[in-house]
Amino acid sequence: MATLSDSHFDLFNLPPAYAVDSSALDDAYRTVQAQVHPDRFAAAGDAQRRIAMQWATRTNEAYQTLRDPLKRARYMLSLRGVDVGAENNTAMEPAFLMQQMEWRETIEDAAAAKNLGALEALLDELRGEERVRFDKLAALLDSHSDQAAGEAVRQLMFIERVASEIGTQIEKLEHA
Repeated sequence: MATLSDSHFDLFNLPPAYAVDSSALDDAYRTVQAQVHPDRFAAAGDAQRRIAMQWATRTNEAYQTLRDPLKRARYMLSLRGVDVGAENNTAMEPAFLMQQMEWRETIEDAAAAKNLGALEALLDELRGEERVRFDKLAALLDSHSDQAAGEAVRQLMFIERVASEIGTQIEKLEHA
């Protein structure tokens, strides 16, 4: 039986790799969840119910982390002792910083002009950029280029924030 301190990969008996077989992850999650679900311990004592709840929570957190490619990358880097430090470490390639400024200006201009098409086009561009960067991130993690992978994660986190901002602007325009 796994322990609460095992890695997410160990918990689900999966290899510690960035590429995760999502159906194997789903199957492993259901198997572990069935074993630790608090309903199975409804008639047990308080201590056993608390432990079951800890396991269920741990299982859910591990599953959510491994399902999400960005969370999975951050987690893998943390296992390797690399703190992505997205809150404190905002250093990025100058070209990416310029790209950020261009995206933000496009969002502001399109929102001010109520140009839904421009926002949707930018969102499509960001999704394409995201796919390319996720492929690059996978290669960096597989080759243990952890510092470069950390920067890639920070860039992807930024792209997700920008995509979310675009979604918010699109929603405002659609409901205006």
